[in-house]
Amino acid sequence: MRNRRAAEASGRRGERIAAWWLRLKGWRVLDTRVRTPAGEVDLVARRGSLVAFVEVKTRKSAAELDFAIDERRLSRVAAAAEVLMPRYAKPGDDIRVDVILLAPGTAPRHIENAWIG
Repeated sequence: MRNRRAAEASGRRGERIAAWWLRLKGWRVLDTRVRTPAGEVDLVARRGSLVAFVEVKTRKSAAELDFAIDERRLSRVAAAAEVLMPRYAKPGDDIRVDVILLAPGTAPRHIENAWIG
């Protein structure tokens, strides 16, 4: 139970860092931790006419980041994004699924348009 709580706290901290990083890059964070029957989206952000549904992964080392995200997890985020699109996107907006990878001592790694389904 303790490890689960620690992982949860680390994940929430990573999401806060990712949200601030996106804001510094000109994004407006519309929502955090949005749950749907299809899955969860960590962050929903907008910059201009682009809405990104963002999966955030935090790992203990930079080496672990290469294995932090897989196709199964991305497909769940994409399915959740489809459910959420009407809530956050306006007609004519572009939509994409992004990933932000975080590890101590490294700059955030932003993978744009990570899901092409």
